[in-house]
Amino acid sequence: MTQPYTIDRGSNWRRQAVRDWLFGLDRVTAELQDRIVTAWVSAWASSTHERLEDMPFSPGSGFFPLMQHVNEVTRAGVDLGERAAADWGTEFDPDVLLPILILHDLDKPLLYRREGAGAVHTPLYHELPHGVIGAMMLKELGFAHTVVSTVATHATNAPFHGRNLEAHVLHYADLFAADHAFRVMGETPLYLRRH
Repeated sequence: MTQPYTIDRGSNWRRQAVRDWLFGLDRVTAELQDRIVTAWVSAWASSTHERLEDMPFSPGSGFFPLMQHVNEVTRAGVDLGERAAADWGTEFDPDVLLPILILHDLDKPLLYRREGAGAVHTPLYHELPHGVIGAMMLKELGFAHTVVSTVATHATNAPFHGRNLEAHVLHYADLFAADHAFRVMGETPLYLRRH
């Protein structure tokens, strides 16, 4: 396998496009904003996608933009974090929760590519499970262990999941947004699928 990604600290036009896209970026420190943007620029520049809008959320016969899914997850996760604070007395550090929400699907541009009206798996999809490549990139960029481990294990088919409360919030925010995407794509939402 060749390297699945290259860290891209340049690409000023890509950096601006990523900054313009991401919900919640303004809720973290400037240093963390820069690392989050670098992570997404690196995934995008290492993929086959020319535009952010072309990145698919999932393979299938329909298309749903990854950009929209990421922002839906982030907004839902912020709402859930606020609900947990009000109901459970649990406070979340935005410099931990927000990067998890914003970066949870960082490797999808490398795992899926557009084909016709839908999307298909790339060869890399068959080499490493979803979450792992994103976590590798986040580790290389110096993100906190909680961010790295939660991204690495968040996929519904992961052999185990993080036990931290941020993983709990991500899980439900991600499934909520994923079911919306599957409905739009004409696919069966996760909550209606039999295992």
